[in-house]
Amino acid sequence: MKIGIQTWGSTGDIMPFIALADGLIQAGHQVTLVVSSIDNRSYQETCESLGIPYRQIPAHIDFDVREFSQRTLRMNTRQWLIVLLEATFFPYEQEIYQAAIQLVAEHDLVIGHNFLYPLKLAAKKHHKPHISVMYWPVTITTNTSPPSRLPNLGRTLNRWQWELLHQVFDWILKKRISPLWIAEGMPAFKHVYDSLLSSDLLNLVTVDPLLCSVSHEWRAVHQLCGFLNLPERAEHWHASPTLQTFLAQGEKPIYMTLGSLQQTVPEWSMELFIHAARLAGCRAIIQTSSPHYPADTQQDNVFFIGRHPYSPLFQHCAAVVHHGGSGTSHVVTQSGCPSIVIHSMDEQLFWSLQLQHAGLAPAPLAIKRATAEKLAERIKTVMASSDMTKRAQQAKQSMSNTQGILNAVRLIEEASEAWKRSN
Repeated sequence: MKIGIQTWGSTGDIMPFIALADGLIQAGHQVTLVVSSIDNRSYQETCESLGIPYRQIPAHIDFDVREFSQRTLRMNTRQWLIVLLEATFFPYEQEIYQAAIQLVAEHDLVIGHNFLYPLKLAAKKHHKPHISVMYWPVTITTNTSPPSRLPNLGRTLNRWQWELLHQVFDWILKKRISPLWIAEGMPAFKHVYDSLLSSDLLNLVTVDPLLCSVSHEWRAVHQLCGFLNLPERAEHWHASPTLQTFLAQGEKPIYMTLGSLQQTVPEWSMELFIHAARLAGCRAIIQTSSPHYPADTQQDNVFFIGRHPYSPLFQHCAAVVHHGGSGTSHVVTQSGCPSIVIHSMDEQLFWSLQLQHAGLAPAPLAIKRATAEKLAERIKTVMASSDMTKRAQQAKQSMSNTQGILNAVRLIEEASEAWKRSN
C-alpha cells in the first residue's frame, strides 16, 4: 500500500511520525513523509538513514522559537495556542493544503497530525481514506467520566461538561480554521474537533495504557496504540568518554531538562537545576541551555550535556526532572525512571498528573512557582522512595519500546481494509 504521512510542529510532533513511517516501511508499505517544521529543523538525514522519502513544506517558517517562548511564557493555554497558530500555521495554510492535495493524489491512504485539517479536507475531496494521530487525548469524549481536571458530576452532567468543553474549543478555533473548509465546498459542521480535527475512519492515540485509564469509554474510531518510538538504529549516539567517566564515578545521577522551554529562560533554568542538585545532595546531569555551562564539562557533582537522544542515557539515571511533554513522559517511564515534572501549560500538567496517579512522580511543580528549594524537596522525595523506584521498574517491564508501532501498523491496515469493503 502507498501511504502518505503529513505532520506539523516541533520535534515532539515530528519524531513519532518518523517512527510510524519506518514501522510501515518495515511492514512492506511504501511511505512518503511531509513535514512542516516550525523551528525549521530538518529531518532529512534521519529519514534518509531509515529509507523514508522526505519533503519539508514550507521550506522555511518565519518563526523565532526563543522570542515566542519568552513572549508567551506567562500566557494561558488558549492565548499560547492562538499566538502559535497565527505565527506558524495560518500564514502557511495554503502551502500545507497544496502539499496535502499532492500527497492524497499520489497515495492510497493518508495519515496526519490531528490538527492538520487541510489533509482531512484533501482526502475527503478526493475520496481517499484518512487516519489521524493524536498525542493528548483530553478532547476525546467519554461515556461517563468528566473532561480532564473537571469534577465528576455524574453521567448526565458530565455530558454537559463535555459539550461545554467542545463549545470552548469551537470558540477558540472555529472562525480561524473553517474558512478553508467552507471555501472548498464542504458542508457546515457542528464541532471543530469531531468534524475537522479527527478522522472519521481511525484516530490513533499514541499513549501507553499505563498513562490512560479511560480509553474503554471512547467511541471505536479512537484507538489507543501506545507510544511511537524511533528505532534504535535511528539514534546514532554514544556517551562521550567524559560522560562515561562521570557515570562510573558514583551513584546514578538525576537528569534535568526543560526541553525547548529552556531557551526561554536559559540562565534561570540552569541556576534552578544547579542549586536544586546541591540542596538535594545528588549527582546530576543537566542539559545545558547556556554558554556559561558548556556541554561535556563538569562542576563538582554536576555534568553538563548538549542535545542528544534521551532513551540511551535515561537508563543510567535515578530519576528525570522534565517539562512533562508527552514524548518525554513516555521515554522517561519506558526507561524505568521516576519523573519530577515542572510544567508550564495544560498539556504538561495533564501528563504530570497521569504520572503522579500511576505512582511514578510526586506532585507536579508549576514553573511560575518553581524554586530550587521546592525542586530539591521533590528530588529528595523520589530518592527516598523505594516504592516509586520499584513502580518505575515495573512500568519499564510493561511498556514495550516497539509495541506501539506494531499496534499502529495493525490498526492502520485493518482500517484500510474496512474502508475498502465499505467503498
